[in-house]
Amino acid sequence: MSRDATEITLIGEDDSGVIAELTTFLVERDVELLDLDQADREGTFRLTARVDTASMALSRSTLRAELRALGDEFDADVQVRYPSGCENQSIAVLVTKESHCLEALLEAWDDGELGADLEVVIGNHDDLRPLAAEYGVPFHDVGDESGTPDEDELLELLAEYGIDLITLARYIQILSPEVVFRYEDRIINVHPSLLPAFPGAAAYRQALQKGARITGVTAHYVTTDLDQGPIITQRAFNVPADATEAELKARGQPLEADALLEAIELHLEDELVVADGRTELERPNRSTAQLGAPEELDRANPDAPVDERETLAGDERDNTAVADD
Repeated sequence: MSRDATEITLIGEDDSGVIAELTTFLVERDVELLDLDQADREGTFRLTARVDTASMALSRSTLRAELRALGDEFDADVQVRYPSGCENQSIAVLVTKESHCLEALLEAWDDGELGADLEVVIGNHDDLRPLAAEYGVPFHDVGDESGTPDEDELLELLAEYGIDLITLARYIQILSPEVVFRYEDRIINVHPSLLPAFPGAAAYRQALQKGARITGVTAHYVTTDLDQGPIITQRAFNVPADATEAELKARGQPLEADALLEAIELHLEDELVVADGRTELERPNRSTAQLGAPEELDRANPDAPVDERETLAGDERDNTAVADD
């Protein structure tokens, strides 16, 4: 996840000779190869190289153009992501019809608090175009009349805008493996449940049907397994007696935006390490609550027996201190 090096990603259908050509290309331009990773899935291969461009003689824009030309020779797409210190990271927000998460992202970006460039909003319906227009952000509708997205057009837009991070702000569509594979560990979704509980559609309704006493929201990286990607942040809240689905949504939606924004912040600041299907914090002491419930919950659920007499004595001391004040 680190952005201290330039990352080159090449995706195509045939990897024959690509590694040798790329290695020669880098050597000839005084670009140091730091790490190389390759993967193949259902006839599509992905080659990712981390390189040091500090000693190269050509400009960053020239290197990007020449790498894309190299990709054309192999009928492959090439993306180049320079270190965070060289250029701002760019975000694409995918939406359907619910506006609360998109509005929170737009406000954070407009206030200079997002820490990245919100380049484009892409929807499978046209409903949120006016909201994007209020903030001067381009909007593209890639859905047909029923909302089914054209993922070829989606991929073209992501490449056109040079997107580093994809955010699903209540995008009610399942991304194909083709999209997920190309942007592995660079797609963040927010889901209205405490995953792994209640994946899939109508999560708030599922919580009510199962009689859950506590539910919540989860921001996670997207994988090809629906709602099973590595969890980043969570928020929890109580389910009131006789609550309706609409009431749960009203409680959960502000938390969805909050959890999504924090997950984006952690990703952009390179605070996350993804390993063995889960995320770990680079600074584990950032939050004793593991980016979920407030610290009051730890005090309400002690991890050892509590001496009632000591608790009462402590309460009396607190009351005395208040009286003295």
